[in-house]
Amino acid sequence: MLDTFAPSKKQLHPRLQLVKPSATLLINERSQALIDAEKEVYRLGFGQSPFPVPACVREALQANAHQKDYLPVKGLAALREAVAGFYRRTLDLNAVAAQVMIGPGSKELIFSLQMVLDADLLLPSPSWVSYEPQANLLGRKTHWIDTREADGWRLRPDALDSICQKIANPNKLLILNYPNNPTGTSYSENDLRGLAEVLRRHGVIVLADEIYGEVSHTQAHSSLAQVYAEATIVSGGLSKWCGAGGWRLGVFLFPQELMHIQDAMATVASETFSAVAAPIQYAAITAFDGNDEIEKYLKGSNQILHWIGNYVYKNLIANKITMSAPEGGFYLFPNFNAYKNIFQQKNIHDSEAMCAYILAETGVALLPGTAFGRPAEELTARLSYVDFDGAFALENYEKYDSEDEFVAACCPKIKAGIERLVFELQLQ
Repeated sequence: MLDTFAPSKKQLHPRLQLVKPSATLLINERSQALIDAEKEVYRLGFGQSPFPVPACVREALQANAHQKDYLPVKGLAALREAVAGFYRRTLDLNAVAAQVMIGPGSKELIFSLQMVLDADLLLPSPSWVSYEPQANLLGRKTHWIDTREADGWRLRPDALDSICQKIANPNKLLILNYPNNPTGTSYSENDLRGLAEVLRRHGVIVLADEIYGEVSHTQAHSSLAQVYAEATIVSGGLSKWCGAGGWRLGVFLFPQELMHIQDAMATVASETFSAVAAPIQYAAITAFDGNDEIEKYLKGSNQILHWIGNYVYKNLIANKITMSAPEGGFYLFPNFNAYKNIFQQKNIHDSEAMCAYILAETGVALLPGTAFGRPAEELTARLSYVDFDGAFALENYEKYDSEDEFVAACCPKIKAGIERLVFELQLQ
């Protein structure tokens, strides 16, 4: 018998062996460490909105700093109504306040959803870094569905149908994120109708992660809930279109047919996070209600991201790095396969080693494709084009007529980073 207590890693749950720290948070920490060591770093790995929270929303937070009471588990009634109104206004969905649930970031809500559902998880490859680790923590099975660069990395109905036929578990949850992190592509209404036919045939519940829905550059955002209303839960929040990632406020919109899932998630919430911070919820009403200031903010931020995305895309494509053109969000998914032989000569055979080499040689921080479910030998990476001063860009973008002029004047870190990356590749 031991005389003293002996801490041991054996006390940790074995499922933790299946999970690594979030790749997106890790690259941010590594980049900051290099910056602290006075190294030149181009932070194209971490995907955080560069824009300030709109002034009217900040003022609403200040005005409600005194709010201190616990709020209802599903969210403040006035905020739930504002969110429902937001979806009625922007997507023409027949939404009411009772269908809305508020959580401390959409990430927590997604985890709670996976917890309450006894379902296998379906993920198009590539997908955001945290979906599968959450499933692993909960002991859920994940089925990756391959996609193709030629299709803009979009999920095809035939591929979805094939995987659904092979899964024994009748309960299936598909998480479909668009505009997509990490590829920057999205789905048209016609694309979504094709998927809806298959989903309906197999009775699949879908989480439509539309957190980037308001950050759409090339076309109006369409929601799967418009064509597969009975089994689509829509996920959103303030982090991407309102610049308020650190505020940690996410929203779910449930169809009437799945309100029992909302009730189950509320039970989990009551025993975990209880409620989102009161001042944040009160301030969020202003954001979701919308006004002329927010519309101007959205117009400006989307124009800026559209320009930068196109700038990076055309400069990389011109150097034999393939990818889909950006349609929304602030990501590209470059494929460095044209340089595969050169990387192999340096004993680099996978995307993780490639990104480590690029960071060391150029200071450009990227995330490897493996973090998003791609095969290790595929030399893909996520590039996030947000290393610029968002407030300065919003104040000055209207002075410029072209993306080249704008990027040179307002996004010097992105311009320098892309030039440094391209120069390194041209040396090989």
